[in-house]
Amino acid sequence: MIFAAILAGGIGSRMGETDTPKQFLTLGNKPVIIHTIEKFVINSKFDKILVLSPQNFINHTNNLICEYFGDDNNIVVLEGGKTRNDTIINAIDYIMSNFDIDDDSIIVTHDSVRPFVTHRIIEDNIKAAKEFGACDTVIPATDTIVESVDSKLIKNIPIRDNYYQGQTPQSFKINKLSELINSLSERESNILTDACKIFVLKNEDVRLVDGEITNIKITYPYDLKLANTILKESHHD
Repeated sequence: MIFAAILAGGIGSRMGETDTPKQFLTLGNKPVIIHTIEKFVINSKFDKILVLSPQNFINHTNNLICEYFGDDNNIVVLEGGKTRNDTIINAIDYIMSNFDIDDDSIIVTHDSVRPFVTHRIIEDNIKAAKEFGACDTVIPATDTIVESVDSKLIKNIPIRDNYYQGQTPQSFKINKLSELINSLSERESNILTDACKIFVLKNEDVRLVDGEITNIKITYPYDLKLANTILKESHHD
C-alpha cells in the first residue's frame, strides 16, 4: 500500500504579519495547501492521502477539501503534532490502526507549503522508497556553504560538490520508519526533527532523488511572491 502524508501541522511563524498559517494563504486563486494536495490526488497510486493540520484548523482544512475535491473519501484530515516527527508519528498511527500494511508499504511525506512538486518527483520517490527503504528529494547546493558554530566566525567552508539542499518528499517503508522512530531515546527525539536524519543516525541508507529548483518551500513573504510568478509562468507554458 502507498500513502501520502501532507505535513501541514506548522503555524508558519516566519511569514510575518499574518495570523493564518502559510499553507492556507492564497496562491493564484486558491490556497497553497490545495495546490499541493492536487499533485497527490491526480496520482492513482495512493491508497489514502493524509493531511495533517494544526488542531484549530482541522475544520477549515476539511471545508477546503470539500470545496475543491468534493466528497473525496481518499483524503482524510488528521491532527498534526508539536514537531515534524510527531506529525509523522500521528500519520503512522492512523495508518497502522486502519490498514493492514506489510513491510513493503510506503509513506510519502511532503511539506504542505511545497505546491510545485512534480509528478516525476513523486513517482521517483515511490520507486526509490520501494527499492531502498528510504529516500530524500534534493537539489545540488548552488551557493557556497559556510559553517559557523557561534554565528560570528567561519569554522569551515566545505567542498560544495558534496552538498545538497534538502526538499520534500521524503519517503519511507512505513514499518522501518516506525521501528526507527520507536528506537530513539528522548534526547534523540528532541534533536531529530528530520525523518531522514533518523535513518542516517541509525546507519540506514537514504537514497537521493533529484528535486527541482521550482519545488520551493513557501516560508517567507518573498517566497509567496516568487510562487505566484512560478504559477503564472507555468500557466503560460
